Amino acid sequence: MAIWTIDPLHSEINFKIKHLMISTVSGKFSTFEATVETEGDDDFNNAKVSFSAHIDSITTGNEQRDGHLKSDDFFNAESFPKLTFERGILSTVSGSKMTLTGDLTIRETTKKISLDVVFAGLMTDFYGNLKAGFEAVGGINRKDFGLKWSATTEAGGIVVSDEIKLALDIQLQKQA
Repeated sequence: MAIWTIDPLHSEINFKIKHLMISTVSGKFSTFEATVETEGDDDFNNAKVSFSAHIDSITTGNEQRDGHLKSDDFFNAESFPKLTFERGILSTVSGSKMTLTGDLTIRETTKKISLDVVFAGLMTDFYGNLKAGFEAVGGINRKDFGLKWSATTEAGGIVVSDEIKLALDIQLQKQA
């Protein structure tokens, strides 16, 4: 069995959401952890994945919006400081295409989600560390996880969409 951990300096956990249904706001979590367990050094089929992100690390490039996202209207960072992804299983679909399925928990609400994953390959870095690269995309409905804040404009337009797009660029490092 091999244990891999996420390299936070070479990984990004990004999301996008529609604002006023005419533009997209992007954000990310800057503090996160992940562990992946594989049977061998180069086979990620049936790998076990766990991940967490610190809600206080959310950033959208706008301090006021970030504060609103951390409030009880959305994530409630004070009461629920982390979101977690547990019991994740990475499964090969064909070639480099994979699926990651597991339990995402936000605000004590847990739902099974699946992400489409592309395995980018293995490489040894300048220091002799074995690295693995992945790109994952998918989406969730924020209201399924208790992020129910909603508002409409005077003209009746929706301020924030329910659908959140996820895009993760992950670099793992094999542990000695």
